[in-house]
Amino acid sequence: MNKIKESDFKISSKINISELPTSYDLGVPEKEVKKALKKTRKLLSSIQNTMYAHDKYSVLVCLQGMDTSGKDSLVREVFKSFNVRGVEVHSFKVPTDLELSHDYLWRHYIALPQRGKFGVFNRTHYENVLVTRVHPYYILGENLPDINSVEDIDNAFWDKRFEQINNFEKHIAENGTIIFKFFLNLSKDEQKYRLLRRLRKQEKNWKFSAGDLEERKLWDKYQECYQDAMNRTSKAHAPWYNIPADDKPTARYIVAKIMYDVLSKFTDIKEPELDEETKANIDLYKAQLENE
Repeated sequence: MNKIKESDFKISSKINISELPTSYDLGVPEKEVKKALKKTRKLLSSIQNTMYAHDKYSVLVCLQGMDTSGKDSLVREVFKSFNVRGVEVHSFKVPTDLELSHDYLWRHYIALPQRGKFGVFNRTHYENVLVTRVHPYYILGENLPDINSVEDIDNAFWDKRFEQINNFEKHIAENGTIIFKFFLNLSKDEQKYRLLRRLRKQEKNWKFSAGDLEERKLWDKYQECYQDAMNRTSKAHAPWYNIPADDKPTARYIVAKIMYDVLSKFTDIKEPELDEETKANIDLYKAQLENE
Protein backbone atom coordinates (compact mmCIF):
# COMPACT_ATOMS: atom_id res chain seq x y z
CA MET A 1 0.00 0.00 0.00
CA ASN A 2 1.23 3.48 -0.83
CA LYS A 3 2.23 5.35 2.33
CA ILE A 4 0.00 8.17 3.54
CA LYS A 5 1.75 11.38 4.54
CA GLU A 6 -0.25 13.93 6.51
CA SER A 7 1.55 16.78 4.75
CA ASP A 8 0.25 15.60 1.36
CA PHE A 9 -3.30 16.44 2.41
CA LYS A 10 -2.85 19.41 4.76
CA ILE A 11 -3.82 22.85 3.51
CA SER A 12 -0.73 24.82 4.48
CA SER A 13 -0.75 27.52 1.79
CA LYS A 14 -3.27 29.26 -0.44
CA ILE A 15 -5.12 26.77 -2.60
CA ASN A 16 -7.18 26.75 -5.77
CA ILE A 17 -9.90 24.22 -5.05
CA SER A 18 -10.14 23.15 -8.69
CA GLU A 19 -6.57 21.89 -8.44
CA LEU A 20 -7.16 19.71 -5.38
CA PRO A 21 -7.55 15.98 -6.11
CA THR A 22 -10.89 14.24 -5.60
CA SER A 23 -9.40 10.75 -6.01
CA TYR A 24 -6.33 9.00 -4.63
CA ASP A 25 -4.80 5.65 -5.54
CA LEU A 26 -3.48 3.68 -2.58
CA GLY A 27 -2.12 1.05 -4.95
CA VAL A 28 -3.96 -1.92 -3.43
CA PRO A 29 -7.37 -3.60 -3.81
CA GLU A 30 -10.30 -2.30 -1.76
CA LYS A 31 -10.09 -5.35 0.50
CA GLU A 32 -6.62 -4.28 1.64
CA VAL A 33 -7.77 -0.70 2.22
CA LYS A 34 -10.57 -1.92 4.48
CA LYS A 35 -8.12 -4.14 6.37
CA ALA A 36 -5.77 -1.17 6.91
CA LEU A 37 -8.68 0.95 8.16
CA LYS A 38 -9.70 -1.76 10.62
CA LYS A 39 -6.20 -1.83 12.08
CA THR A 40 -5.92 1.97 12.24
CA ARG A 41 -9.28 2.54 13.93
CA LYS A 42 -8.33 0.06 16.64
CA LEU A 43 -5.12 2.02 17.22
CA LEU A 44 -7.15 5.23 17.42
CA SER A 45 -9.48 3.61 19.93
CA SER A 46 -6.48 2.70 22.07
CA ILE A 47 -5.25 6.31 21.95
CA GLN A 48 -8.67 7.50 23.08
CA ASN A 49 -8.58 5.11 26.05
CA THR A 50 -5.21 6.53 27.06
CA MET A 51 -6.49 10.07 26.54
CA TYR A 52 -9.38 9.33 28.88
CA ALA A 53 -6.99 8.30 31.64
CA HIS A 54 -4.64 11.20 30.86
CA ASP A 55 -7.56 13.67 31.05
CA LYS A 56 -5.82 16.68 29.48
CA TYR A 57 -6.76 16.63 25.79
CA SER A 58 -9.91 16.27 23.75
CA VAL A 59 -10.18 15.80 19.99
CA LEU A 60 -12.57 17.68 17.71
CA VAL A 61 -13.11 16.18 14.26
CA CYS A 62 -14.85 18.51 11.79
CA LEU A 63 -16.34 17.02 8.62
CA GLN A 64 -17.46 19.20 5.74
CA GLY A 65 -18.32 18.35 2.18
CA MET A 66 -20.97 18.61 -0.48
CA ASP A 67 -24.08 16.45 -0.28
CA THR A 68 -23.30 12.72 -0.79
CA SER A 69 -19.59 13.20 0.02
CA GLY A 70 -19.77 10.34 2.55
CA LYS A 71 -19.73 12.07 5.93
CA ASP A 72 -22.21 9.75 7.67
CA SER A 73 -20.61 6.51 6.50
CA LEU A 74 -17.15 7.84 7.33
CA VAL A 75 -18.22 8.43 10.93
CA ARG A 76 -19.65 4.92 11.11
CA GLU A 77 -16.59 3.20 9.67
CA VAL A 78 -13.78 5.21 11.28
CA PHE A 79 -15.14 5.20 14.83
CA LYS A 80 -16.82 1.79 15.08
CA SER A 81 -14.01 0.34 17.25
CA PHE A 82 -14.32 3.10 19.85
CA ASN A 83 -15.86 2.63 23.24
CA VAL A 84 -19.26 4.27 22.73
CA ARG A 85 -18.56 6.53 25.69
CA GLY A 86 -15.36 7.76 24.06
CA VAL A 87 -16.87 9.49 21.02
CA GLU A 88 -19.81 11.86 20.60
CA VAL A 89 -21.25 12.78 17.20
CA HIS A 90 -23.22 15.95 16.52
CA SER A 91 -24.95 16.65 13.22
CA PHE A 92 -25.75 20.33 12.89
CA LYS A 93 -28.83 20.99 10.80
CA VAL A 94 -31.04 24.07 10.45
CA PRO A 95 -30.79 26.01 13.75
CA THR A 96 -33.70 25.62 16.15
CA ASP A 97 -35.51 28.59 17.68
CA LEU A 98 -33.47 28.09 20.86
CA GLU A 99 -30.20 28.05 18.93
CA LEU A 100 -31.19 31.17 16.99
CA SER A 101 -31.80 32.97 20.28
CA HIS A 102 -28.04 32.67 20.95
CA ASP A 103 -25.02 33.65 18.86
CA TYR A 104 -24.25 31.27 16.01
CA LEU A 105 -21.31 29.60 17.77
CA TRP A 106 -23.25 28.81 20.96
CA ARG A 107 -24.58 25.45 19.79
CA HIS A 108 -21.06 24.41 18.81
CA TYR A 109 -19.51 25.50 22.11
CA ILE A 110 -21.94 23.42 24.15
CA ALA A 111 -21.29 20.36 21.94
CA LEU A 112 -17.51 20.40 22.34
CA PRO A 113 -16.00 17.14 23.62
CA GLN A 114 -14.86 16.91 27.20
CA ARG A 115 -11.27 16.00 27.99
CA GLY A 116 -10.47 12.41 27.12
CA LYS A 117 -13.09 12.16 24.38
CA PHE A 118 -13.44 12.57 20.64
CA GLY A 119 -16.18 14.85 19.36
CA VAL A 120 -17.30 14.67 15.74
CA PHE A 121 -19.07 17.58 14.09
CA ASN A 122 -20.88 16.17 11.06
CA ARG A 123 -21.34 19.51 9.35
CA THR A 124 -19.86 22.18 11.53
CA HIS A 125 -19.61 25.82 12.52
CA TYR A 126 -18.42 26.37 8.94
CA GLU A 127 -21.99 26.07 7.75
CA ASN A 128 -22.19 29.66 9.00
CA VAL A 129 -19.78 30.81 6.27
CA LEU A 130 -20.80 28.30 3.60
CA VAL A 131 -24.55 27.75 3.38
CA THR A 132 -25.25 31.21 4.75
CA ARG A 133 -22.88 32.76 2.24
CA VAL A 134 -24.58 30.99 -0.65
CA HIS A 135 -27.98 31.84 0.86
CA PRO A 136 -27.33 35.07 2.80
CA TYR A 137 -30.99 35.57 3.67
CA TYR A 138 -30.51 32.81 6.29
CA ILE A 139 -28.49 35.34 8.28
CA LEU A 140 -31.63 37.41 8.80
CA GLY A 141 -32.97 34.62 11.01
CA GLU A 142 -30.18 35.34 13.51
CA ASN A 143 -31.78 38.73 14.29
CA LEU A 144 -28.43 40.50 14.49
CA PRO A 145 -27.92 44.16 15.35
CA ASP A 146 -27.43 46.34 12.24
CA ILE A 147 -28.43 43.52 9.88
CA ASN A 148 -31.89 44.41 8.61
CA SER A 149 -31.66 43.19 5.03
CA VAL A 150 -29.45 41.08 2.78
CA GLU A 151 -27.85 44.31 1.55
CA ASP A 152 -26.38 44.82 5.04
CA ILE A 153 -24.40 41.56 4.74
CA ASP A 154 -21.26 42.90 3.10
CA ASN A 155 -17.63 41.76 2.85
CA ALA A 156 -16.86 43.30 6.24
CA PHE A 157 -19.52 41.05 7.78
CA TRP A 158 -17.86 37.92 6.41
CA ASP A 159 -14.40 39.18 7.41
CA LYS A 160 -15.62 39.53 10.99
CA ARG A 161 -17.26 36.11 10.97
CA PHE A 162 -14.07 34.41 9.79
CA GLU A 163 -12.15 36.25 12.50
CA GLN A 164 -14.64 34.98 15.09
CA ILE A 165 -14.26 31.40 13.88
CA ASN A 166 -10.48 31.65 13.97
CA ASN A 167 -10.66 33.03 17.51
CA PHE A 168 -13.05 30.24 18.56
CA GLU A 169 -10.67 27.55 17.31
CA LYS A 170 -7.60 29.25 18.76
CA HIS A 171 -9.30 29.45 22.14
CA ILE A 172 -10.28 25.79 22.32
CA ALA A 173 -6.90 24.66 20.94
CA GLU A 174 -5.08 26.62 23.64
CA ASN A 175 -7.25 24.86 26.22
CA GLY A 176 -6.44 21.31 25.14
CA THR A 177 -8.63 20.52 22.13
CA ILE A 178 -6.80 18.91 19.21
CA ILE A 179 -8.60 20.00 16.04
CA PHE A 180 -8.89 18.16 12.72
CA LYS A 181 -10.86 19.72 9.86
CA PHE A 182 -11.54 17.42 6.92
CA PHE A 183 -12.95 18.63 3.60
CA LEU A 184 -14.37 15.59 1.81
CA ASN A 185 -13.60 16.68 -1.73
CA LEU A 186 -16.09 15.08 -4.09
CA SER A 187 -16.15 15.57 -7.86
CA LYS A 188 -19.34 16.82 -9.47
CA ASP A 189 -19.51 13.68 -11.63
CA GLU A 190 -19.31 11.42 -8.59
CA GLN A 191 -22.04 13.40 -6.84
CA LYS A 192 -24.26 12.89 -9.89
CA TYR A 193 -23.62 9.14 -9.72
CA ARG A 194 -24.46 9.00 -6.01
CA LEU A 195 -27.64 11.05 -6.40
CA LEU A 196 -28.78 8.78 -9.24
CA ARG A 197 -28.01 5.76 -7.05
CA ARG A 198 -30.33 7.16 -4.39
CA LEU A 199 -33.09 7.41 -6.98
CA ARG A 200 -32.49 4.01 -8.57
CA LYS A 201 -32.25 1.99 -5.37
CA GLN A 202 -35.56 1.92 -3.51
CA GLU A 203 -33.90 1.41 -0.15
CA LYS A 204 -31.91 4.62 -0.77
CA ASN A 205 -34.86 6.75 -1.89
CA TRP A 206 -35.40 8.19 1.56
CA LYS A 207 -32.01 9.92 1.37
CA PHE A 208 -33.00 11.92 -1.70
CA SER A 209 -34.53 15.38 -1.61
CA ALA A 210 -35.49 17.55 -4.55
CA GLY A 211 -33.58 20.28 -2.73
CA ASP A 212 -30.38 18.32 -3.45
CA LEU A 213 -30.77 19.18 -7.13
CA GLU A 214 -31.35 22.85 -6.38
CA GLU A 215 -28.17 22.96 -4.29
CA ARG A 216 -26.28 21.12 -7.04
CA LYS A 217 -27.06 24.01 -9.39
CA LEU A 218 -25.04 26.18 -7.00
CA TRP A 219 -21.99 23.88 -7.14
CA ASP A 220 -19.58 26.56 -8.37
CA LYS A 221 -20.67 29.02 -5.70
CA TYR A 222 -20.18 26.42 -2.98
CA GLN A 223 -16.73 25.56 -4.31
CA GLU A 224 -15.79 29.23 -4.23
CA CYS A 225 -16.97 29.51 -0.62
CA TYR A 226 -15.14 26.35 0.46
CA GLN A 227 -11.95 27.63 -1.12
CA ASP A 228 -12.21 30.96 0.66
CA ALA A 229 -13.04 29.32 3.99
CA MET A 230 -10.06 26.97 3.85
CA ASN A 231 -7.69 29.69 2.74
CA ARG A 232 -8.78 31.94 5.61
CA THR A 233 -8.95 29.39 8.40
CA SER A 234 -6.35 26.65 7.88
CA LYS A 235 -4.01 27.35 10.79
CA ALA A 236 -1.24 25.37 12.46
CA HIS A 237 -3.46 24.74 15.50
CA ALA A 238 -6.54 23.95 13.38
CA PRO A 239 -5.52 22.77 9.91
CA TRP A 240 -7.77 21.82 7.04
CA TYR A 241 -7.11 18.60 5.16
CA ASN A 242 -8.28 17.96 1.61
CA ILE A 243 -9.58 14.38 1.54
CA PRO A 244 -10.15 12.94 -1.96
CA ALA A 245 -13.66 11.53 -1.53
CA ASP A 246 -14.62 9.92 -4.85
CA ASP A 247 -13.76 6.53 -3.32
CA LYS A 248 -15.28 6.11 0.13
CA PRO A 249 -13.01 3.35 1.56
CA THR A 250 -9.93 5.35 0.55
CA ALA A 251 -11.28 8.55 2.09
CA ARG A 252 -12.06 6.79 5.37
CA TYR A 253 -8.60 5.28 5.62
CA ILE A 254 -6.86 8.58 4.85
CA VAL A 255 -8.85 10.37 7.57
CA ALA A 256 -8.11 7.66 10.15
CA LYS A 257 -4.42 7.51 9.24
CA ILE A 258 -3.97 11.28 9.46
CA MET A 259 -5.57 11.34 12.91
CA TYR A 260 -3.45 8.44 14.12
CA ASP A 261 -0.21 9.91 12.81
CA VAL A 262 -0.85 13.33 14.34
CA LEU A 263 -2.01 12.01 17.71
CA SER A 264 0.96 9.64 17.90
CA LYS A 265 3.22 12.70 18.00
CA PHE A 266 1.74 13.77 21.35
CA THR A 267 4.29 11.94 23.48
CA ASP A 268 2.87 13.48 26.66
CA ILE A 269 -0.41 11.56 26.29
CA LYS A 270 0.23 8.74 28.73
CA GLU A 271 -1.68 6.83 31.34
CA PRO A 272 -1.03 8.37 34.76
CA GLU A 273 1.38 6.53 37.02
CA LEU A 274 0.10 4.90 40.17
CA ASP A 275 0.83 6.64 43.42
CA GLU A 276 3.80 5.21 45.33
CA GLU A 277 1.72 3.46 47.98
CA THR A 278 -0.47 1.61 45.46
CA LYS A 279 2.55 0.72 43.33
CA ALA A 280 4.41 -0.68 46.34
CA ASN A 281 1.46 -2.86 47.36
CA ILE A 282 0.39 -4.30 44.01
CA ASP A 283 1.61 -7.80 44.94
CA LEU A 284 -0.29 -7.57 48.23
CA TYR A 285 -3.53 -6.58 46.49
CA LYS A 286 -3.11 -9.40 43.96
CA ALA A 287 -2.56 -11.90 46.78
CA GLN A 288 -5.68 -10.69 48.60
CA LEU A 289 -7.82 -11.24 45.51
CA GLU A 290 -6.23 -14.58 44.61
CA ASN A 291 -6.72 -15.92 48.14
CA GLU A 292 -10.41 -15.05 48.42
